[in-house]
Amino acid sequence: MENLTSELTSSMTLGFSSILTILVSMVLGLILGCLIAVIYKRNYRGVMYSNNFALTLVMMTLITTPVVLCIRNSIALSMGMVGALSIVRFRTAVKDPLDTAYMFWALTTGILLGAGQFLLTAVTVVVIGIMLTVLVNLKTKPMSSYLLVVRMAEEADRPFAQLMNGVKTSKLKSKNFSAAGVEVTYELTTEKPDQLMAKVRSLRGVADATLVSYQGEAI
Repeated sequence: MENLTSELTSSMTLGFSSILTILVSMVLGLILGCLIAVIYKRNYRGVMYSNNFALTLVMMTLITTPVVLCIRNSIALSMGMVGALSIVRFRTAVKDPLDTAYMFWALTTGILLGAGQFLLTAVTVVVIGIMLTVLVNLKTKPMSSYLLVVRMAEEADRPFAQLMNGVKTSKLKSKNFSAAGVEVTYELTTEKPDQLMAKVRSLRGVADATLVSYQGEAI
């Protein structure tokens, strides 16, 4: 009991050097967290950019840093923190898998700062930022994903299916039959959407055709 009391008393006593370390770590956490958020914003390729997620990256870095500062010299606090975190359940859905990488990046930065590895933290942030920017902006062959929705008469079903069989990266998602005819939805990738739509509309029996840009995985 005396050992526990002395340990808690010593952990509550902060010298000038400890306070300076905390302030430096938190300031660096804020700077590096903002840098990660800026890189996320510049490299974002989705449909709707979220300012809240960018702010979350900054807060994750700031929150992780003092947690690691608190537990790095105390086994008792480390075990207590693990037990506390084990009962926390996060239900926020991550829409883009790349967002998970940014979250782990922010957490890792906070952990390294809290552990006092300032040089390793700086090198890690710079290297990951450069590599991520290069990979995201790497020029690749343009191939956009689309959803093709076509409403047509039943006699156009077979010719349309033959046309879609000629598109290598196409996949039937749904097909509905009704008194008005047939409605089909295809997921596909193409470099020349205008030419594909011209071929679809030229088929006899096609009443309506809609091509929607689709932010999904490439087939």
